[in-house]
Amino acid sequence: MATRYTTFTEGEFYHIYNRGVDKRIIYQTTEDYLRFQQLLYIANTNEPINVRDLKKKYDSIFEYKKETELVAIGAYCLMPNHFHILLTPLSDVAVSTFMNKLTTSYSMYFNKRYDRTGRLFEGSFKSKHIDIDEYLKYMFAYIHLNPQKLYGNKQDMFIQTLHYRFSSLYDYLYNNREESNILEPSRFPKYFKNARDHLDELLEWINLD
Repeated sequence: MATRYTTFTEGEFYHIYNRGVDKRIIYQTTEDYLRFQQLLYIANTNEPINVRDLKKKYDSIFEYKKETELVAIGAYCLMPNHFHILLTPLSDVAVSTFMNKLTTSYSMYFNKRYDRTGRLFEGSFKSKHIDIDEYLKYMFAYIHLNPQKLYGNKQDMFIQTLHYRFSSLYDYLYNNREESNILEPSRFPKYFKNARDHLDELLEWINLD
């Protein structure tokens, strides 16, 4: 459960992250990653959520139309034992509410599936306020390049990263899947005119071009 006393300000930008307790793996299967992505979408509202009920009603959870949202997500990446989210609050209490719903719902799912009890995440989520434009632009590269750590040589790292399913980079480059509904890029500065611009920025950061 994520409980914090940090003040979050509407319209500001924040890097939110956390990892598994004792650095444990928090996504063991593809289904685990997909569940967390679904929760990134449906937990982002003041409305109560029930994944089972939504799956009965909709062919895809991403068809669910939310009346309100708590935060706007600009980027995210899920790694085996941690996650990163770049967001901006849509109200001053939105971040804590969203993160509480997200991590509590996922912890309940994970503990039930793997027959365990206790905390899944390492205490409250961590946050960094991003108040410099250059730093905000850098965060898109930092978050989206995280999957490089999972792969071998430099060339393979980059190619695999571009097709990593559990990151919003996939949506910025290809924009052809329902998980794109997690994002609300219009709430963030438009640093990249198109997918090629985004790709070029990443190439500069890893000196691969």
